[in-house]
Amino acid sequence: MDHPWESLESGAVPETLPPSLVTNVPGPRSRELAERLAAVESRNVTALAPEPPIFWERAAGANVWDVDGNRFVDLGAGFGVANVGHAHPRVVAALETQDRTLLHAMGDVHPASVKVALLEALAARFPGGGPARGVLGSSGSDAVEVALKTALLATGRAGVVAFEGAYHGVTLGALDATWRPEFREPFAQRLAQRTVFARFGDAADALRAARASAQPIGAVITEPVQGRGGERVPPPDFLRTLRALCDAEGWLLIADEVYTGCGRTGRFFACEHEGVVPDLLCVGKGLAGGMPISACLGRAAVMDAWPPSHGEALHTQTFLGHPPGCAAALAALAVIDEEKLCERAAELGAVALGFLRDATRGRAGVVECRGLGLLLGIECDGPERSRSACGEALRRGVITLPSGDDGRVIAVTPPLVIGRDALLGALTTLTECI
Repeated sequence: MDHPWESLESGAVPETLPPSLVTNVPGPRSRELAERLAAVESRNVTALAPEPPIFWERAAGANVWDVDGNRFVDLGAGFGVANVGHAHPRVVAALETQDRTLLHAMGDVHPASVKVALLEALAARFPGGGPARGVLGSSGSDAVEVALKTALLATGRAGVVAFEGAYHGVTLGALDATWRPEFREPFAQRLAQRTVFARFGDAADALRAARASAQPIGAVITEPVQGRGGERVPPPDFLRTLRALCDAEGWLLIADEVYTGCGRTGRFFACEHEGVVPDLLCVGKGLAGGMPISACLGRAAVMDAWPPSHGEALHTQTFLGHPPGCAAALAALAVIDEEKLCERAAELGAVALGFLRDATRGRAGVVECRGLGLLLGIECDGPERSRSACGEALRRGVITLPSGDDGRVIAVTPPLVIGRDALLGALTTLTECI
């Protein structure tokens, strides 16, 4: 058997197969595809040097096969997308059923019924249980754009407080709230420049930044745990303190749960660890098990700052409420509940974090291992060590990526269905490569 989903009873966690390498990594077909890609894709998209990437052929559960026939253990979940595992049978079946009946609808004019079902399911999960509304999109950046627009409509104030290390996307509105200078500076002349930045995890510094802002502040946006910023977990009570600050100052609190949502940290939404109810919440990545869909959810009283549509929506897109994406999301939500993946992320994440701390204790070059649930990071003493370790791990059959502002953190964000033994085996390989 060479496929983790084969011969499984419903609800069973698939076996994660160990790495199996039949060529050098990257192999000859990956190298050939890299040459062909270089001729047709903008050179700023896929990094082709100093080593070409592997090109994926198929994936299942927590395994990936490349075009050369090499099998890998995936510690990245495709940028945190495959929370329920790659190609989960329930998600695939939902797509097959939907694709046979309706591939596309007029999402903001004559929508598909499955759009209603998804928004109802998401509204029911909004923290706090109060009335909620949502706007669907195709990416995390889409959801953040809606959140920022909603905050302006609801408060009349364009200023936003975000945090150092934040990654909220690279579309122009979201980019204004993203921290990393290498993303912002080439497009600075196109940015609104309405965001001020505070130290992550420091609510008092958020107040300082707001007081220094030239723009009246309408909202604070934060990731409950920073993902691309380096798997950074804030101090306890940060969100609760930030919630109280927003209430006192009349600001909206936006929780960017694009990475942390859908069970990644051990709760469905990471803000639930502190019992915090945000005004607006962005979800994406793991929402649909591999399909591109996202949502900005919000308290109904805040979302009702948008006027009724009379035929032309103020914010829309051609693929809003795309039927296959909605069907996949409903299936993935059911899998998360029925297979208890939130609980699994909490339990397996604690085992993995303990393992990493034990394996790297006293290890030269390792600063810290940290994380929450299965959003984990190994901070190295410099980006060279992290990148070298990720490259060597790939050559040994383990997929992971550098993270953090300068790439000094090794991200460990596997599918939530990954097998325990396979995870610990991959982590052993990874720590050996540091």
